[in-house]
Amino acid sequence: MNRFRLAVDQERCWGCKACEAACKQENPAPFGVKRIRVLEEGPRRVGDRWEFRFTVARCLHCDDPACAAACPEGAIAQRSDGVVVLDEERCTGCRACEEACPYEAVDFDPHRNVAVKCNLCHHRLDAGLEPACAGSVCLARCIRLEGPGVPPDR
Repeated sequence: MNRFRLAVDQERCWGCKACEAACKQENPAPFGVKRIRVLEEGPRRVGDRWEFRFTVARCLHCDDPACAAACPEGAIAQRSDGVVVLDEERCTGCRACEEACPYEAVDFDPHRNVAVKCNLCHHRLDAGLEPACAGSVCLARCIRLEGPGVPPDR
């Protein structure tokens, strides 16, 4: 399958959270509900200096998504380009997908009682654009789109 995915160079991330802000602007959600998260670890002492580590947690758009298999409503499906999408209109809020995801990439919106996850901004992909969190929005240039028609050095 010729698939889209977000590639993240975790070593380059400095924790600015511009990806979180861009995602929130593109896919509005209440405070605390996120489709992409920057996790912080530290500070911790390494030798004679302090070190921080930042990890970008997001949906990996798996080949065989556990979240889709766990959803009793069939609200999660994989497109032919590999993008795993969640139909929030069909979601009943059972949270089975959240529990099934090994990457903790599914969040829950308690205000609407539905699960939410990264949809790779498929509406943007369909228009020939990259996801809101990728490319020039990422100040460290650690998040990039990979997939059909995307230049590898982008």
